[in-house]
Amino acid sequence: MLEAYFRRRLDQKLYPDDRRALYDYLLLHLEVRTFPAYRGRWIDVVALAENTGIASARLSELRPDFQPLCDAICRAAGDPPMRTQRADAAAGALVTKTRRPSAAAKAKRAPKNKGQPSPLWSTWSDPQSLGEALRLHMARHGDSLRSLHAFLLAAGPTPSLNALATWRRGSSMPSNAVSFTALQAIERRYRLPAGYFEAKVERRGRTRTAKGVAPIAPSERRRLAWHLPDDFPRRSAAEQEEILTWVREVVISGSTDYRRFQAGASKTRYALRFVGLNAKLVGAGVTLPSARSSALTVAPERLRSEMADLLRFKTATLTARGLRRTGVWNAETAAQKVEHFALMFGALAADPDGEIVGCGVDLDKLTLALLVFPAVWDWYLSWREKRRGFYTSWEADMLSIALSLVRAETGWLRQTPSLANHLAPISGLVSSDDIASAKDDWDAACDAMHRHGRSRIKEISRVARVHRDPFEPIMPILEAAKPLAEYRKITDEIVRLMPNEKTHPKAAAEAVRSFLMLRLGLHLGLRQRNLRELLVCPRDRIPTTERRLEELRRGELRWNARESGWEVLIPSIAFKNAHSSFFGSKPFRLVLPDLGGLYGMIEAWITRHRRRLLGPASDPGTFFVKTVKRTSAQAAYNQTTFYEAWRLTIQRYGIYNPYTGRGAIEGLLPHGPHNVQDVLATHILKQTGSYEQASYAIQDTPEMIAKHYGRFLPQDKAAIAAKILNQVWAAA
Repeated sequence: MLEAYFRRRLDQKLYPDDRRALYDYLLLHLEVRTFPAYRGRWIDVVALAENTGIASARLSELRPDFQPLCDAICRAAGDPPMRTQRADAAAGALVTKTRRPSAAAKAKRAPKNKGQPSPLWSTWSDPQSLGEALRLHMARHGDSLRSLHAFLLAAGPTPSLNALATWRRGSSMPSNAVSFTALQAIERRYRLPAGYFEAKVERRGRTRTAKGVAPIAPSERRRLAWHLPDDFPRRSAAEQEEILTWVREVVISGSTDYRRFQAGASKTRYALRFVGLNAKLVGAGVTLPSARSSALTVAPERLRSEMADLLRFKTATLTARGLRRTGVWNAETAAQKVEHFALMFGALAADPDGEIVGCGVDLDKLTLALLVFPAVWDWYLSWREKRRGFYTSWEADMLSIALSLVRAETGWLRQTPSLANHLAPISGLVSSDDIASAKDDWDAACDAMHRHGRSRIKEISRVARVHRDPFEPIMPILEAAKPLAEYRKITDEIVRLMPNEKTHPKAAAEAVRSFLMLRLGLHLGLRQRNLRELLVCPRDRIPTTERRLEELRRGELRWNARESGWEVLIPSIAFKNAHSSFFGSKPFRLVLPDLGGLYGMIEAWITRHRRRLLGPASDPGTFFVKTVKRTSAQAAYNQTTFYEAWRLTIQRYGIYNPYTGRGAIEGLLPHGPHNVQDVLATHILKQTGSYEQASYAIQDTPEMIAKHYGRFLPQDKAAIAAKILNQVWAAA
């Protein structure tokens, strides 16, 4: 009856997860003959929302559809149990008068809380699932849900009656320490071996929660729970501390020198926040966070207006009349430059007596015109060197930006001498004489800065050190004979730990998304932006035209009927190195191989899992979407969230955890999607020795492979040569 009612009235109006939650809640009340929560004559949607996880506003809209069902359950709960004719005859006659039961009768009908009831039979066929096993052994011992729950209540903290019912039906699984403690108590009650029920629990994609464990703060529980062993609460304090230290240093933060520096630097944020630099203002799709998203100091209006003018100059399709430029910034580059200038001006404005030890410049004195003074740059370069401990190529890159801004004929600062009117003296950096000199001859001031910047770049390049070694997190993979085969182990681990879609649909969807992120990254060798902005066209739709994709500067995954496979098409203009010789102004096109279950995962993602993670949010059209929550602003990934999603996948499935036995590769550290290009390039170099072929895998040139991506050591080169030379000795 319940199933038929849902099919007829509710299936088309509820998402699958919400449907399952509401169905389980009502079925439990029907089975144990209890009343759902009411407020007056109507079902209490607030209490129902707390029990099912469905938004109360949505339940209020659907109340006319399920209110009759709740009323029917109440009538069924209030009616006496049905009796057979044989039972009525044995009783002598039908009951015609209702009498209040005595205290003895109440005690007789109360759930029995026997510690270890005797089994009704001793041989059975062991089931595979937890739900089947619970139903079997409850029947063997004559246990009901209520009697089992009463036994657990007497033993200590226990899951709710609703939780026990969903375990028995197999619609949910234990997930926290209290639940697993209850399973152990049930094992003792039925005289079963220790760990009998726990071995049948289907992993939902994360381990039990760490609630109640003293060494872990509440803010860390969710992040650490996956990486803790199941017996963590029962281990000694010394063992718990050892495990937590390892997880925090290796899995969460990554134990590299750069990661430790970043973790410390991120605790003291100092950058200015530029508000209002949106797509409408600069005309290039540059969108920056609002002031509400951060506690950082908001940049003054004059500085913000100057930055908007610079972005308009560098991103507009056509420059303003009378101005000249070389090179154009895309939206990503523009956002990056704004971030870099925000750091510089934030350091200038920071309190010299605070943690940042800044320069203490008043906000109303900040202007882009300060960039033409060598003393300002020397202070900032020295400040960064003291903060980090040494110079890196980052400082040289910042100076290169300054050179482009003061370059003759095409520099924006050189062509905007009116900015000199915004200058004000700054003690120790810019004097009144400096300002007067700049106003008198702006071109001479720009020439002096250009000469100074070129000299500083040469000096820094001689002593610059590499702080973030891109190879360090993936060194165990790059050192393998076949790096790609080693990285593939992570996708195999995802499949091994894949949650059951029926019992944990959302966790299964997230695992499928992690699998596809890595597999598409390994097959395509794309940069992060191209991968996260990849659109999707289901089989039953017409693919987007190539011209439209060029306008969007995005690629698309679509079904190729001629090739009978899933094809990725990306116009060359969508790539960062669009003018590279690799493309030759032609689009990137690749049909994915139907290997390792890839096509099955793609079909499942497009038809089921993707929609499940989207929930009620609008579809951004991208192949990869976030898990939409109530606080989510949009379903599409940005640069930060996509990096964090990839990093989380590596933390869960890539890094081998000796305490849980999960994870594929020992010694691996957290990293982002960009490292996939290092893996692909190094794999081909080790197999072929060809920089040309390695460049094909990541859409780049041999020169870039040799400079940035391939880790091709002398011993690797010697090994390839020896393989050829040794054939002579093998033949002899």
